[in-house]
Amino acid sequence: MSKNAIQLARQKFAQVKQEFIQFKGGLDLETPPLFMASGSIRESQNYECDTLGGYKSLTGYERFDGRPAPSAAAYATIPVTITGTVAVGDTITGVTSGATAVVIANVTTYLVITKIVNTFQAEVLNVAAAPQATSSAGATVDGASSPLLHAQYKNLAADQYRADILVPTGSGNSLGGVRFGGVTYTFRNNAGGTEAKIWKSSTAGWVAVPTGSEISFTAGNSSVGEGDTLTQGGVTATIKRLLVLSGTTPNIVGRLIIHTVAGGNFAAGAATSTGGGALTLSGAEAAIVIQPSGSYEFVVENFGGSAGTKRIYGIDGANRGFEFDGTDHSYTPISTGMTSDIPTHVVAHKNHLCFSFANGSFQHSGPSTPYVWSVILGAAEIGVGDAITGFYSQPGSETSGALSIFTRNRTSILYGNGVSTWVLVPYRAELGAYAKTIQDIGFTLFLDDQGLMNFQTAQAFGNFSHATISGKIRTWLNVQRTKALSSCIIRNKSQYRLFFNDQYALYATFDKNKVVGMAQIFLAHQVKWVWSSEESDGSETIFFGSTNGMVYQMEKGTSFDGAAIEHWLNLAYDHIKSPRTLKNFKEAMLEITGGGYTAFQFTYELGYGDTNINQPASVSKTASLSSGLWDAASAVWDALFWDGRSLNKTNVDLGGTAENISLMFRGSSDYDSPIRFSGALVHYSNRRNIR
Repeated sequence: MSKNAIQLARQKFAQVKQEFIQFKGGLDLETPPLFMASGSIRESQNYECDTLGGYKSLTGYERFDGRPAPSAAAYATIPVTITGTVAVGDTITGVTSGATAVVIANVTTYLVITKIVNTFQAEVLNVAAAPQATSSAGATVDGASSPLLHAQYKNLAADQYRADILVPTGSGNSLGGVRFGGVTYTFRNNAGGTEAKIWKSSTAGWVAVPTGSEISFTAGNSSVGEGDTLTQGGVTATIKRLLVLSGTTPNIVGRLIIHTVAGGNFAAGAATSTGGGALTLSGAEAAIVIQPSGSYEFVVENFGGSAGTKRIYGIDGANRGFEFDGTDHSYTPISTGMTSDIPTHVVAHKNHLCFSFANGSFQHSGPSTPYVWSVILGAAEIGVGDAITGFYSQPGSETSGALSIFTRNRTSILYGNGVSTWVLVPYRAELGAYAKTIQDIGFTLFLDDQGLMNFQTAQAFGNFSHATISGKIRTWLNVQRTKALSSCIIRNKSQYRLFFNDQYALYATFDKNKVVGMAQIFLAHQVKWVWSSEESDGSETIFFGSTNGMVYQMEKGTSFDGAAIEHWLNLAYDHIKSPRTLKNFKEAMLEITGGGYTAFQFTYELGYGDTNINQPASVSKTASLSSGLWDAASAVWDALFWDGRSLNKTNVDLGGTAENISLMFRGSSDYDSPIRFSGALVHYSNRRNIR
């Protein structure tokens, strides 16, 4: 080779080049390092995949009972001269204004306060009726002097409100929960563990929901109605629910749910109700007692057709199925006639309430009559040959919609619209689902022995397809699958979330029917149950219960209920399309988006982390990503961000020579805002090929 040719070759290799690494693809624990896709994750904790690409550290969760959310807490600063003693936690009172607040930080020249009532002014400040400071001006809301202090003071205020939120009275785990009509309901054993109690959220915290009593009757007429006063001699009660099981007036047979029994106890014999109602009671009333330690499932359905008849239907594996509308005394056990009347799963399908039982029995009520389980009146039982683990109604028209019935090792499809047209068709003998893992995100997802499965309804009638979509995390999921406890979907993130009994979770993000990526999550609390639903205003709420009996709200705050969120993200070893060429890495520009202050550690590994290469130390980086106001007079074009996201391009120095590089991020904080890493523009020059 000529001298000029050698020089040209050297110049070609010395030229500084740029390569943009788009962060996408999610966690990949199976692909050999050489073949891993650029921008995918080789290991991580507490990052989720964004539908538009990139990886975002988690939003936190916080305890909930209906009182003000910790994450919504506000703080203010007030300039003071301390004349006595003011400690964190003290309540200060303005002598002139009468305003009060709780101190969350004492910074000598000013106090940081929260829980502010009324308006402070320049005045003497009392603590416990004694003057301890003098303010030179009123309080300034969000008055921190830096983004870091703002984040820390917001966090201190959140801690103050967090302490007010309590666990429902009782013992043991939170057993189940559901959101209905803007109120959260939860079940927990009483202090002695002898029965389960119902609690509802309120602005004053958890409030107990009392259950009533039930009593059977015959020979009822049509004038007996809900809200009536039931009378037998000197004994009275209020009828909460009228359950008509069979017959027509004047020979209606059914049950009553009653409350506020006064004057003694009812007995077998004639009784009356307000407005000319007449019926014959079958015996004394029996208090409704919910057996303890159930594992709850719910479906919200409207079998009555009017706005006021939408109700909760549930099972818990320890009691009869039930109906509940959230009001006092409305918990209504549903009797199916089974000897062991303890359903294990619930679904509403084609206007029938459906239960499963431990012996592999699928049963449903009569059409539009969730209380009626008589074969004569449209109820039915179908055996599926194995213990049922769950259901899901597949979409379709009035005639083509079908019900998937899952067992651990088999899936069957129920076609038809009622007793006269039901056809149960086995789908695949080896395809089954773990209980509480079945969700729909535009298609049905569930956990099988082979991994996370996609069970899609095809357009052709009766044609179904399935595929494992968790191949990149197969080994880890094989270990985790028997630990699955609960699952949910997150609508505004297009996510399926699967929770395990070791505090780990799997977050899988989708774009339409394609997997964007999956990621491992490790939470500070075990998720015993989870419920996600859409509120009346279109917003989404996600609640879960844990082993301490507490209920938490997800996607709230910057911590795991006050505990720091530890997160790390180690990307694939990227050889930049030339796996056998050594490269001298120079710098990288990180593309970051977020909505507040955040800090993180950045480093990288060279050559698969080879210890013979001088690997770099980590460096600390901060970003203050706060929203600008479009069209505001003070707005600066370059400082604005679109759709609630600000963009930050952070340069980091690189150094060293190797055939590949892995970018790595780490952080741990209870006040940092979530941060999204979208990609990195890496500057490098080629050195030589590896011989």
